[in-house]
Amino acid sequence: MNFSEILSCTLSPDQQIRQQATTALETAEAENYAKLVNEASQSPIRAAAGLAIKNSLVAKEPSRQEQYASRWLSITIENRSNIKKGLMLTLASPDTHASTASAQAISAIAIIELPKNQWQDVITELMAYVVSPNDNLKISTLRAIGFICEGIDPAILSSQSNKILTAVIQGARPDEQNQEVRLTALQALYNSLEFAKENFENERERSVIMQTVCEATQSPNEYVQVTAFECLVRIMQLYYDKMQLYMEQALFELTVLGMKHENEKIALQAVEFWSTVCDEEIDLMIENEECLERGEEMTRINFQFVQRALNQVLPVLLWMLTKQDEDADEDEWNISMAAATCLSLMAQAAGDAVMPLVINFVEGNIRNSDWHMREAGVMAFGSILEGPEPTALAPLVSEALPVLIEMVSDPVIQVKDTAAWTLGRICDLQIECINIDVHLNVMVNALVMGLKDSPRVVSNCCWAIMNLSEQLNVDGLETHPLSPYMEHIITALMQITESNTNEGNSRASAYEAMSTLVSNSAKDTYPIIARLGVATLDRLDATLGVVSQTVGQDDKSEIFELQSNLLSVLTSIIRVLGASFGEISDRCMSTLLQLISTSGKNSSVAEDAFLAVGALISAIEQDFSRYLEPFAPFLYTALQNFEEYQLNSIAVGIIGDICRAFGADVTPYCDQFMSTLLQNIESDVLNRDVKPTILSCFGDIALAIGAHFTNYLEVVLRVLGSACNMSARIVTDDYDLVDYNNKLRCGIFEAYVGIVQGLKGNPSLEVLVSQLPGMFGFMELATGDVNRNMEVTRNMIGLIGDLSDSLPPTIIAPFVSSEWVNILVRQGRSAQKGSSLRETSRWAREMIKKAQVQASS
Repeated sequence: MNFSEILSCTLSPDQQIRQQATTALETAEAENYAKLVNEASQSPIRAAAGLAIKNSLVAKEPSRQEQYASRWLSITIENRSNIKKGLMLTLASPDTHASTASAQAISAIAIIELPKNQWQDVITELMAYVVSPNDNLKISTLRAIGFICEGIDPAILSSQSNKILTAVIQGARPDEQNQEVRLTALQALYNSLEFAKENFENERERSVIMQTVCEATQSPNEYVQVTAFECLVRIMQLYYDKMQLYMEQALFELTVLGMKHENEKIALQAVEFWSTVCDEEIDLMIENEECLERGEEMTRINFQFVQRALNQVLPVLLWMLTKQDEDADEDEWNISMAAATCLSLMAQAAGDAVMPLVINFVEGNIRNSDWHMREAGVMAFGSILEGPEPTALAPLVSEALPVLIEMVSDPVIQVKDTAAWTLGRICDLQIECINIDVHLNVMVNALVMGLKDSPRVVSNCCWAIMNLSEQLNVDGLETHPLSPYMEHIITALMQITESNTNEGNSRASAYEAMSTLVSNSAKDTYPIIARLGVATLDRLDATLGVVSQTVGQDDKSEIFELQSNLLSVLTSIIRVLGASFGEISDRCMSTLLQLISTSGKNSSVAEDAFLAVGALISAIEQDFSRYLEPFAPFLYTALQNFEEYQLNSIAVGIIGDICRAFGADVTPYCDQFMSTLLQNIESDVLNRDVKPTILSCFGDIALAIGAHFTNYLEVVLRVLGSACNMSARIVTDDYDLVDYNNKLRCGIFEAYVGIVQGLKGNPSLEVLVSQLPGMFGFMELATGDVNRNMEVTRNMIGLIGDLSDSLPPTIIAPFVSSEWVNILVRQGRSAQKGSSLRETSRWAREMIKKAQVQASS
């Protein structure tokens, strides 16, 4: 058994296997530790030993990382202390492999122990090594500090930020003669910047950091220069509000010079700096607009660095656009790509102000005989289509359209590619400029011709077709502007999908375009879509025979990718055709069951097949009952698969689909559904992202089976109470955690809504009366959360309306008469006209009024 297998077995549910693996791991760790710290060991052996030690401490999955951490902490303090001492001594090893591995192991241990208030002196210990005359020790120590900073929650080390910054700034100064020490110090500084909030509040300390980084951009060592610019990018991300003085004194000039540097890596980072400035100012514009809408004061200043730098930065960006490398890999990031991205962001940050310089450049180059200049002109035009006022762009777009359509047939592939991309941008952002009678026919013909071109042109033509289809779509119409071209386009796309390769992502793009066309189609094209459905099933059936005969993993992966693409198209077809798809549902379900059973460990195919099953359930509703028996084993297997949590989540969603389709007829299946769902929501192993979906599913079940849900009511209310308590404890600015908490709250409210609606008129609903103080307390807390999103607001207001409509007026009226409820509903009613939030809020207001009137009469 190799080391990875031993690690895996230590997490086995089988106690005997787990015990054997744990014993083997302890032996292996002792051997690896001895090899790493032994200076007599050969370098490759020490490197492998170090990697094995790190892998026993670090895992990508949070749940597995917790288990690794627990295992490390279960070792006696004395043994852990001895290991750490040996690792610290190995930092001084002249063997780079050993010292780097030791730095990684030290950081992994620190990241485990520091949150537990253990090894509190690790930074102090490392600080002592930074001032050593031994350069090898300095470098490996700075690496260890950088690794710790990279992997740990900034709050845990905030109290030691001064020590960390002192160490890394000392190593990054210009008087440091060893450039590798300086480079490693700057890398550590980059990782520690998030800890430096208090230091950046102090002008003197901030200036020391900025001076050190700015001086490093002028180092004779180009690696040091690149890392210094990377630090400037990160500083601008984190501390934009403190940058006005430094922008005026140094950063404008430094970064413009950096953009012109002959070393592309330095130029790329200098461009990235301005892209970051744009990102920050775009975010500030959005924040300030939201403040104005809420009638609040703007808390942060937009210094408009982009506006002030246009005359210096824009000409350099436009010059960089002309530096295309015709031999470069299209996926390889280069200065012309970076310049185009930065220009696009500048257009969003500065708006109309970018137009004079850019339009002058476009007009001077779009017909240039040098393809570099011609392509740069088209790229510049496409890059500024978002940001300036549409009314200012409209006449320019209308004038450019015929030229751009013609350029999709340019003799140079790079020009064709960029022209197709620019048309895609116009379709997405300036659809009003496309005159259906004048432009559509010639544009569709040009894009279809482009589908026969090189893979990179094909991908952008597919993207343009997708945007055209989406932006011209109006729901509910009998026809669509693209209806006359539908068969022509689909035939061309099908020809691309017959390719044996997916070079340039062209085949996947064609399938995606097909799915989008289907999703936005009108009724007059349904016969075409029905034929496409049969053709898609034919192709899926053909892959079933091929996959069983394929041995190579790469070949299998290609087939699985093809199956996923076909399933995406099939799902769109089922959703559009609805009940009429029932004519071939037997064949469809047979194919889907075979795909699921042959997908093996490829979860993406199973996920896509499950999504198609969900679409089929919604399409044929109770007619799906004849497939439930053969499908159920696959459903429960997916629900018990905690490793593939996305598949698990989709399976939970399918239970919701079944409930909505079957209504009360789903009752016989609910004991097993609920048993499985309750086990899953209590699991510590299942990824947390599945939990909100399970809560929402409780609501679907309650709504479907009504009074029968009383069998599960007590335990579900207990689970919801726990979920509310957990959600209330989440106070953070971390984007992922904020997003999760919003999803969790949506799941909670959707569960309550399903229960209230499902039990309306049933005496058992009065069980909720004792829950009302907690429910309304939680909703009041959620109302005060600045990170609350629109979906949470809509679900919460909907729940308040349902409670007002379903519970006795004398009981509910005092709760819904609170001032915070009035403010929340008023905010919802002021939402965009026609939005679901506005409609829900208006309805809820009527229910509240009704309850209040009845309670007082």
